[in-house]
Amino acid sequence: MARPSLTKIAYHALQQGKTLAGIAHKEISTKLMEVMAPEATTKKFPINKELIKEVRQSMSKLERIDWKEAEEGIYPKSQLFEAPWLEWAKKYPLVWFDMPLTWERRKRKETREIPKNINQEEYPNYYLQNFHHQTDGYLSEHSAKIYDLQVEILFNGTADPMRRRILAPLKRGLKQYTDKDNYKVKVLDIATGTGRTLQQIKSALPEVELYGLDLSGSYLKQASKYLSSRRGDVVQLVKANAENVPFSSNSFQAITCVFLLHELPRNARQNVINECFRLLEPGGIFVLADSIQIADSSKFISIMDNFHKIFHEPFYSDYIKDDIDSRLKKTGFTSLSAESYFMTRVWKAIKPISD
Repeated sequence: MARPSLTKIAYHALQQGKTLAGIAHKEISTKLMEVMAPEATTKKFPINKELIKEVRQSMSKLERIDWKEAEEGIYPKSQLFEAPWLEWAKKYPLVWFDMPLTWERRKRKETREIPKNINQEEYPNYYLQNFHHQTDGYLSEHSAKIYDLQVEILFNGTADPMRRRILAPLKRGLKQYTDKDNYKVKVLDIATGTGRTLQQIKSALPEVELYGLDLSGSYLKQASKYLSSRRGDVVQLVKANAENVPFSSNSFQAITCVFLLHELPRNARQNVINECFRLLEPGGIFVLADSIQIADSSKFISIMDNFHKIFHEPFYSDYIKDDIDSRLKKTGFTSLSAESYFMTRVWKAIKPISD
């Protein structure tokens, strides 16, 4: 049996380190909250040995797939190590300084504490709240600065591996275009946030023309700063609501959407899917990644149920019961397939070519 390469050993060591760091952070912060703000704590759900085993196995499977696809050239192995570690280390104290504000908000059950300088008429009502109890919701530079680090901690270092699961179906779906000479492929990332998914696509598909759309100007500023520091062509970023995108119909060969639908009410969820269908040219691919659901991951029901109770996720309990497959089919998408990876489910769908 061949020995694993040093790169593979380094990758697994990195993932295990991130997992341990995430667990340690949550353990310490929870104990501090119980002492300093006991009113903010929620009832703990029982964690049995079988559930712990399922979580570990699911994380290990994700890690194996992540490495395998890098080996296959879906994305460069360098992407496995690509994270702004020094910048995150500098921002880590901000996460701790922000916690007392989060605890106080949880204690008061305050979910709509947003910056006073925000013009609320520019945003849909469902957006004007503190998702995850985070300070300023998605509407300040402070929130955007620490968001990626908070997500990495939340998922014990698996956020990027879960995001990368969109890359294989995206590359396969775009092969019909990328194989053509001098054909400019355009890819739009919906709800691009701080640009992590865009950078992953940029690394895996350097020849495509990338666009990112988000409703938060603060997060787009962070995305611009992050992406401009990387090599490659400039990514075009647009501030807009994903329910009403300012691009013409049939403008893109591919659209990606990562971790958005669970933060939308049902009507907005469907509106976003409708817009993605409109924006794709016939034959184009839509790759959607979001939280797992009850139907596909019943073994993690207790985790899903607890998630929206601990974190302010007002539409999550509805999302995990929603039939996304039916929504995609209802809109007109075909060649639908879906697969779950740890806490993320990835859908692939095609806009059919008319006869």
